[in-house]
Amino acid sequence: MAQSTQLLGISNAIVDVLAHVDDAFLEKIGAPRGSMTLIDRMRAREIYDMMGPATEKSGGSVANTIAGFANLGGRAAYIGRVNADQLGEIFVHDMRSLGVDVRIPPASGGSPTARSLVLISGDGQRTMQTYLGACTELSASDITAKTVGAPDIVLLEGYVWDIAEGPALTAKAIQLAKKSGARIALSLSDSFCVERHREQFLEAVKESVDIVFADENEIIALLQVGDFAGVHDALGEFSNLFVMTRSAKGSVIVQGKETIVQEAIPVQKVVDTTGAGDAYTAGFLYGLTSGRPLAECAKLGTWCATGVIQQVGPRLEKNALAGYR
Repeated sequence: MAQSTQLLGISNAIVDVLAHVDDAFLEKIGAPRGSMTLIDRMRAREIYDMMGPATEKSGGSVANTIAGFANLGGRAAYIGRVNADQLGEIFVHDMRSLGVDVRIPPASGGSPTARSLVLISGDGQRTMQTYLGACTELSASDITAKTVGAPDIVLLEGYVWDIAEGPALTAKAIQLAKKSGARIALSLSDSFCVERHREQFLEAVKESVDIVFADENEIIALLQVGDFAGVHDALGEFSNLFVMTRSAKGSVIVQGKETIVQEAIPVQKVVDTTGAGDAYTAGFLYGLTSGRPLAECAKLGTWCATGVIQQVGPRLEKNALAGYR
């Protein structure tokens, strides 16, 4: 396994199926605007058949970050479970075409590849109907010294704790990564995920996680404070690096006594908010693995997120840093 890998992502491997819809469509399928609903295989097929023209791309939060990181020029690898079906082929092809080292092959049996039907409203709001399928079959046996290798940073997705062997495989990944000298980063995924696994997340942050990526709601849920104003004081007991995004309010970076406030970049029109946080994480980690100061990492993350919300889809293109200064 290559020793030069900068970033390894471990997450739920999902194919995003993106389509523009109106509010009437959301009402028809009973999906609240901006929600993420888990659905079964049959319901996924029903909704897909009702959708108009769609774009299919490999997705999932951390997978988007890994793809974005690779497109920025970083050396990236990925561990996630897909099936050897049409969507699984799309996922693997997309990732490898970007130069990402996909470290476990598609499964020849089991559930179909996971997919998220990303329904984009006129104002860029995303509503997701997600069938998890094969991604929940990632197991501890997939995490080995060979598949983990020796990256600079291992990025774990909070959603992985939801799957059957999630706690076991993340513990194994952390152990192997620490043995090789890698830093551990944790993306908290969403506030409901935090509520489901808060004690496990806190234990990981206190014992092994070096970097925490969270949005405003997620960090509030983790620390159980009333609002973002209470976050800074609550972080006083931690030495980890906390990277917290606040949408139009920008982002806040805290490590020990150092606090950096990064303003958002104004845009004329938001096209699609899908993957904004993932793109921020990609930019931030690209800066961090390149040895840049934290303030510069925050600027890079903001630039990347700003670009993503002005396009359809969650992926940074190869020219994402064009015009950056």
